[in-house]
Amino acid sequence: MTTGAESSTRTYSKGDAWTAAGVAAAVRDGSRSAVDAVQESLDRIRRDDQVVGAFQIVREEKALAEAAAVDADRTRSVMPLAGVPIAIKDNVSVAGEPTRDGSLAWPDGVTAADHAVVARLRRVGAIVVGKTRVPELCIFAATDSAFGISRNPWNLSLTPGGSSGGSAAAVASAMVPLAHGNDGMGSVRIPSACAGLVGMKPGSGRVPQDLGPTNWYGMSENGMLATTVADLALGMTAISGDAGLARVTEPSFVKVAVSYRPPVQGVSADSAFKAGARTAGEVLASIGHDVEDHEVQYPTLAALNGLARWFTAVADDVDLLDAELLQPRTRTHAAIGRAIRPYRLHDAHYADAFRAYATEFLTTYDVLITPALARPPIESKAWGEGSWLATMKANVSYAPFAAPWNIIGFPAMVVPIGLHSQSGTPVAAQLVARPGREDLLLGVAATIERLRPWQRTAPGF
Repeated sequence: MTTGAESSTRTYSKGDAWTAAGVAAAVRDGSRSAVDAVQESLDRIRRDDQVVGAFQIVREEKALAEAAAVDADRTRSVMPLAGVPIAIKDNVSVAGEPTRDGSLAWPDGVTAADHAVVARLRRVGAIVVGKTRVPELCIFAATDSAFGISRNPWNLSLTPGGSSGGSAAAVASAMVPLAHGNDGMGSVRIPSACAGLVGMKPGSGRVPQDLGPTNWYGMSENGMLATTVADLALGMTAISGDAGLARVTEPSFVKVAVSYRPPVQGVSADSAFKAGARTAGEVLASIGHDVEDHEVQYPTLAALNGLARWFTAVADDVDLLDAELLQPRTRTHAAIGRAIRPYRLHDAHYADAFRAYATEFLTTYDVLITPALARPPIESKAWGEGSWLATMKANVSYAPFAAPWNIIGFPAMVVPIGLHSQSGTPVAAQLVARPGREDLLLGVAATIERLRPWQRTAPGF
């Protein structure tokens, strides 16, 4: 890779067996029990989570009992995720567990039923070993809350991102091979990029949402984080119900645009992340794909609409809670949302022009590549004890590239593409395609993985 980033090599600190595909294959053929796989995950959590801080809840006894039920199930041999230990982000329900959404204001009683994506994962044999930490109400791009701070396994002084930071930390430290997350302004892709994972936000309507009263006005989607494209495809297949996604096929020819321009004025990507996007394009060009630089235009009106949805949706969420129990920065965010809510700036039609432009762009080109981040992850600390403005400045300065694709509901994912020479954390590229082409994104990512494989988990874990 060019100056500012170092290439990575394929070294598996835990061995090939510790993937979702590897665990499931062994459980299906009886060479390993689901109980054994879950116990290994629990042992890793017990050993490493005191440092990483990924988990809000660990379901030790329940997970082992559910693993035993998979072992006894005669249909185990056809379960795609048989016995795979997974983590669920703590803003969706897992039956019999509380959902705190990173906030003391959220009711602490247990939920009666699984969220739809949890139910789908269970039906194909996955075992929920725990729920992962999030920032309060999943608003921000670093994972800290009243319950604790999650740390990046690649560099414990830095955040694993947010809001699915606990899930990213759990996978990158090899405590689980696969985790659920969701993404309203980049909350799957930002943590995946911070922690050297593949993570996908599907397009609108591909996966059940049920993420608060408004789904952040259509911006929020459930997705998955994994260490390999094959594992990501298994997870996305499970939660989408689309069996075709599991059959990852590398495309024979794609036309690719590489764009380096950040969507936010005044923010610039550092040389390492620009080099990551360039390298991803060069990998594809090296085997005959048509790759060229072509900057995307991000209209101001669509950006303002995305911000309005974000602020207003948080205000809607907070209206259901005891505001006195919220962090001051959350109350500030909600207050802005209440102030602008009567003006209807969050109405989706304000993004129509950008949607039309992006549709044309991603018809001319099959895939867009951008940097996944503008710079390495920010500090891992109690951001919630500081001001709203400090959080906003820090978040925007390092993670501006993800949100445009939530605003118009296009599928997007990230792939690792090297290591940052200063932070020691991964460099990643973002891939975007037109609606309905999650399969193409997985295929392109598989090509990059094959030609430029990455270290799957952080050193020392």
